[in-house]
Amino acid sequence: MTGHTDEQGALVSASANVRTDAAARYAKQLASHLGRKATVEDLPDGHRIRLTVGYGDVLVREDHLLLIAVAPDLDGLATVQRVVGGHLERFGQRAELVVEWSAPESR
Repeated sequence: MTGHTDEQGALVSASANVRTDAAARYAKQLASHLGRKATVEDLPDGHRIRLTVGYGDVLVREDHLLLIAVAPDLDGLATVQRVVGGHLERFGQRAELVVEWSAPESR
């Protein structure tokens, strides 16, 4: 990742738990769609979507998706959240999926 880091040089992150009974399907759809313009890496329990400003992990859990956005600064974090969370909400519109991110934390 390139870009500026926060004052301590740490990465910033935020997470969201998105309740769904189709977590694996949504994770696969999100990775496939975003993989057209971003690099997608498979993880043991989901996918990592690498953007130029940071990355988003989309992790499959039994009754929800765990989203983790990571970037070197708050602007990058907001972009990762908007891309990953926004696409998921569009894909899950019929199921009324809502992504509510936690407050940013330094890593």
